[in-house]
Amino acid sequence: MHAHNDRDQFSPPRPPARLRAISLAVLVHVVLIGALTWGVNWKNSADQPAVEAELWAAVPQQAAPRAVEPPDTREADIAIERKKKRLEQEKKAREQQLEREKRERERKEDERRDRLEQEKKERLQKEKEKEQREKQLAEQKKAEQDKQKKLAEDKRKADEAAKRKADAEAKQLAEQREANLRRIQGLAGATGGENATGKDKDTRGPSGGYGGKVAAKVKPNIVYPDAISGNPRAEVEVRLSPDGTIVGKRLVQSSGNKAWDDAVLRALDKTETLPRDVDGRVPPSLTIGFRPQD
Repeated sequence: MHAHNDRDQFSPPRPPARLRAISLAVLVHVVLIGALTWGVNWKNSADQPAVEAELWAAVPQQAAPRAVEPPDTREADIAIERKKKRLEQEKKAREQQLEREKRERERKEDERRDRLEQEKKERLQKEKEKEQREKQLAEQKKAEQDKQKKLAEDKRKADEAAKRKADAEAKQLAEQREANLRRIQGLAGATGGENATGKDKDTRGPSGGYGGKVAAKVKPNIVYPDAISGNPRAEVEVRLSPDGTIVGKRLVQSSGNKAWDDAVLRALDKTETLPRDVDGRVPPSLTIGFRPQD
């Protein structure tokens, strides 16, 4: 479109209308003929030997402009094409730059998300480790408290057992002192012989049936399910309070079978008290023999 306008600017102007040109030509010829005729007539009548005449056209005529060849538009087309390619390349470069910037933003965003996720995992891991440590410390503290509590309970039980034992021994000693006082008070009427070594007023001991009474009370408490070869005898010395409470025991002769010995001792613990003799008394101590088949 621009090339066409350039060619119009350099093209010659359009000639006047055809009718106008013909009228001007006829007029010019008429004037010329008239001028020639007047000149001839003037020459014949004048005396002067020379005549000068100037002819002027009624309407001046101008030559048409020289035809100009249309300009070559190939270079302009090439320039336009180059400009078009350059614009396309610049557009493509901008698009590529925008794409690179977009990928870079996405990469940074991914890195940011990954970093936040990693930080979150590390924070949760630290919190979990902290909770585990606190739980372990709490468990250790509780275990220590339980241990101290058990030690205190064991000490309390041991103290109570020691107190009971001490009370029983003190009671036994008191009863023994009382018995000794009674024996001392009754020595004046003692009936023993000259060679007697006893301390009581009368010579006396458990009745013949007392051992059976003791065995009858203790044996039901002997628990020994295993079979025993032979009939071994375990002898146990038992110390008693005046009311028959067993305050001490000691194995004076083993049966040779530890399981049978332990069963007899457990039975005495379970029995706790022995019956009184026929005179209503309980000997302060006695040695009892136990056999599986008695």
